[in-house]
Amino acid sequence: MYEEARSAAVPGAVLWRAGGPGGGSGGMVLPDGCMDLLWVDGRLLVAGTDTRPHPAGEVPGGVFAGIRLAPGTAPALLGVPAHVLRDRRVELAELWPAREARRLAGLVGSYGDPRAGLEELAARRAAGAGPPDPVTAEVAARLRAGEAVAAVAAAVGLGERQLHRRSLDAFGYGPRTLGRVLRMRRALALARSGMRYAEVAHAAGYADQAHLAREVRALAGTTLTAYTTGSGSAGARRGTYEGSAGAPGADSEGANSETPQPSGSRTTA
Repeated sequence: MYEEARSAAVPGAVLWRAGGPGGGSGGMVLPDGCMDLLWVDGRLLVAGTDTRPHPAGEVPGGVFAGIRLAPGTAPALLGVPAHVLRDRRVELAELWPAREARRLAGLVGSYGDPRAGLEELAARRAAGAGPPDPVTAEVAARLRAGEAVAAVAAAVGLGERQLHRRSLDAFGYGPRTLGRVLRMRRALALARSGMRYAEVAHAAGYADQAHLAREVRALAGTTLTAYTTGSGSAGARRGTYEGSAGAPGADSEGANSETPQPSGSRTTA
């Protein structure tokens, strides 16, 4: 069982839950630039951004609930830079005082639907963190639109090295890696819609179909055919929720709904 819905309280976020026999096992979690706050069998965990596919059963448990936070929005809520959590799934107690983490886990679990508790927790943390960084939102939106890193840096008034440092803190990796991940997600969504692969490559901004195939293999560890048919390493546990991006101009790749569990190789950006 897997289902998801847009959050009404946290801009750009997606609420999801999974459970039943095997819990979070089966399928793969693909990079999407997002971070998740999870409630798993009574405990709270955080999943950082990814740079490669991860098995959905990497986090053991039977009942999962999560809030998937749009790229760049989680660090302010968690109080840690995103690069610290890249490619990691950690207990919230490793980031916050253990007693507080246990109290919050119990509070989330007291809701009839733990997703509602996670949403309330994230909304309160967001309110305490103040308004979101407009530079982070613009960087994500421009990279999602396919702009070159140099053009993005110029548009937000930063040097490329400054942009790289800001991106590590906000997204977990540099702007080039984030751009590749967001472009791949766009391509996967187009392929899933039934578009021919050559047309997908053109629409998503790849040089050609071969370039698209190499990037999907490198970032998702699978092929477009395996992904769209639910076979091979991609598995079939993928959502279809779209339109949850929290930044102006974003189309369908905000807090991407295609990861039933939090999203990443230990590759640096």
